[in-house]
This record gives sequence, structure tokens and C-alpha cells, in this order.
Amino acid sequence: MKVISENKREFNVEFDKNASSGTIDGNPFNWDVKKIKNNLFHVIKDNKSYNLELLKLNPEEKTVFVKINGLKYKFQLKDKFDDLLHSLGMDNLLVTKVSDLKAPMPGLVLSIDIEVGQEVKKGDALLILEAMKMENVIKSPTDGVIKSIAVKTSQAVEKNQLLLNFE
Repeated sequence: MKVISENKREFNVEFDKNASSGTIDGNPFNWDVKKIKNNLFHVIKDNKSYNLELLKLNPEEKTVFVKINGLKYKFQLKDKFDDLLHSLGMDNLLVTKVSDLKAPMPGLVLSIDIEVGQEVKKGDALLILEAMKMENVIKSPTDGVIKSIAVKTSQAVEKNQLLLNFE
């Protein structure tokens, strides 16, 4: 398995059958891992003690967020199948291309926070839609560039009405 850190450093990690030892980049290691409670572990490796907390595990994206002795880390995990899919050029099949954003509910467009040609990231605020006297921030479902905006401020929209297009 490959473990890739936030700074893009790659480690090849292999575990033995009971996961108490293995190799990191061909160098053997032994460790002792004890579960303290749900997502909290105590690890002893090379006579050093570590407190490890599993903060978040995302199986779809194969990412893991951990806190080790108070410091937070993000790791990307790749197995031999990920490498095979990459070598065949099939590693992005699960990425869905979003081209249209439609209104999730009927409402009134209060503000539009983007412009045509603007690059946005997944989770960026795009516009505010008022529905039942509540302001709802409509966020980008994907990374992309705004191709067109189909609504205007103060316009009433119906559910599933086109709001904007991505390139």
C-alpha cells in the first residue's frame, strides 16, 4: 500500500498478517498498538510512545485524518488496484462531471456571489436562495469554472430550475 502525506511524500507500507510488523520503504518495523477507546490508540514504535487519534476516515476518497501527539495529519491511501487503474488511465472513472446546478427548492434568489468565468472550488458559496423565510447558501458541488448564470438577483425560482452551468 502507498501512503501519501500532505506534502506529497510517498511511503510504501506493507504489513504482516497480524499487522504488528511490516516494512516502510523496505525498512522493517515493529510496533505495538493498543486501542484505548473508540478512535483513540496508544502506539509504541522504536521505543517511542505515540498517542494516535483517528479524526476522520473517508473510504470513498481513501483519505485518513489523524492526530499524533497533538499534531494533525492527512494521508491519502493507495493500494495495488489504485496503481493498476492509474496505469490503465482509468483512475478518474468515479469522478462525476457536474455541468448544471439546479435549485434544490423553490425560493427567491437573494444574492449571486459569483461571476461568469470565475473559478470555484467544491464547497464555495455560489448564491443565496431564500425559501420559507430562511436564507440557504447554495454551494458548489464541484471544482470548476462558471460558464453561465441562468438567474438574476430577486428572481423567484422553482425546484429543479437551472441556476447556473459549469464549463
